[in-house]
Amino acid sequence: MTEKQDWQHLYMLLKLAETGAYNRTAKISTEYLAKKLGISQQTVSRYLIDLEHKAWIGRIITPDGSLIKIEPLGAGELQKLYSSLKILMEKTYPPSVTLEGTVFTGLGEGAYYISKSDYKKQIVEKLDFEPYPGTLNIKLSSDYDLKTRLDLEAYPAVEITGFQNESRSFGLVKCYPAIIGGKVKGALVVAVRSHYDTSVLEIIAPVCLRKQLDLKDGHKLKVEICTIL
Repeated sequence: MTEKQDWQHLYMLLKLAETGAYNRTAKISTEYLAKKLGISQQTVSRYLIDLEHKAWIGRIITPDGSLIKIEPLGAGELQKLYSSLKILMEKTYPPSVTLEGTVFTGLGEGAYYISKSDYKKQIVEKLDFEPYPGTLNIKLSSDYDLKTRLDLEAYPAVEITGFQNESRSFGLVKCYPAIIGGKVKGALVVAVRSHYDTSVLEIIAPVCLRKQLDLKDGHKLKVEICTIL
């Protein structure tokens, strides 16, 4: 999925919200959406199928049009957009935010991605440390931490660009410099393509954080994330 397609899907989601599908089920025809967006009905149908596959909307097709309602995942995408615009327009973000969550064992993908030389080289150049081959995973649970993490989407970030090799492509990664446990400098990494949602923090550092901070699954941990680069 390209960034252009992501924006097209988000724009479609926004237009669905404008028709009333955000808080209730709305009956909407592809013909109406095509006129509203200035695109063909075939393209509208394709986008709606894509949004269903993403679980951003629920849809029931009837002879008179589709019954559409934006699902929680789609509402979350609109909330991200709202937070980004609000922060960018009002410049309300603080110099740092502190999040607290619970350490847990992840899927083991962190080591795989961090070990890729194209990623590692950029991390060294842009964050000024060589990352330990793995990530520390932290699960957020409080409403404050979840909302604050969502707000981060609009904050300035260090971007680690994606790349392509013989077998597959690797996407963009956004990094936020951080201080973990009040002691170790590292970074929060946010992959555009990730199995985790915004309730999970993936942290990298130049050391093994579990050993350095004597951490085990279930331990609470605070991470201060810097928003001024």
